[in-house]
Amino acid sequence: MMYHILIPDNVDSSAIELLQKVDTFQVNAPGKLSREDALAAVANAHAMIIRSAITADAELLNAAPNLKMIARAGVGVDNVDLQVATERGIVVMNTPDGNTISTAEFAFGLMLALARHIPFGDHSMRQGKWDRKAFMGVELRGKTLGIIGFGRIGQTVAKRALAFDMTVIAHDPFVKQTDLNVELVDQDTLYSRADFITLHTVITDETRCMINAQSLAKMKPGVRIINTARGALIDDAALAEALNQGKVAGAALDVYHQEPPPQDHPLLNHPNVIHTPHLAASTSDAQIQVAVDAAQQVIDALTKGEYRNVVNPDVLK
Repeated sequence: MMYHILIPDNVDSSAIELLQKVDTFQVNAPGKLSREDALAAVANAHAMIIRSAITADAELLNAAPNLKMIARAGVGVDNVDLQVATERGIVVMNTPDGNTISTAEFAFGLMLALARHIPFGDHSMRQGKWDRKAFMGVELRGKTLGIIGFGRIGQTVAKRALAFDMTVIAHDPFVKQTDLNVELVDQDTLYSRADFITLHTVITDETRCMINAQSLAKMKPGVRIINTARGALIDDAALAEALNQGKVAGAALDVYHQEPPPQDHPLLNHPNVIHTPHLAASTSDAQIQVAVDAAQQVIDALTKGEYRNVVNPDVLK
């Protein structure tokens, strides 16, 4: 049987070449498609590899009668309607390993930038100023880092923090023990002890807007917050208020409820917030790896019946 593989987004050529080596695959990789073109192209697809630009909602999935699987070159599957996919018998897989290092390094970079006011100092000099006193920072050594979400990325951040002589505590309801020198604590304990808090958890009913007025009130004065996970983890208005009151010393945000954020976003022009446009996984290394991982998942699934990193496991029952 000939399988039609659709890649309606830009992925590294090494992934396309890997798929093209399979004799039973016909690969359609036109690059990033418009919504209209994607709806037309998916009609014959047996498998699809996507990034974040393609929204695999009910309309798209119902336009693909032959679709057996979707491989997400990346971690988040917010752009896939998992309920409809499951009902249609479509297996959805992600590639959680490929961007772990890039995301962890970026989160740690944001923590350093917050601690030492690096982007603000740069901006000041570009305005012709030389104001050293305005940017007095703090060391990471001896500070407590609280990690919310202790999976691959959280643990990779922890290793780097330990190398900087930080005390590391973590909260994750699904992690009961660790071989790292990290204390696993409950959420309130983490809030009360951490000098820096970095978010690496998924969006659930329990985690949505978990950084809110109530949780911020439990945190140490002068806490700094880093989010490279999901924008919906933070109540933006509550964080803005905590920053204005001085309860939170600074925040670094790479993700937002809406991307790009609207110009009236309450944190966009705040002087104590670092903003980046969802760059955590944006390294050439990570993009190559997640694309190759996604291609290999499609190959293994269609030629061997082997599935990895399935995010809607009920579909296999």
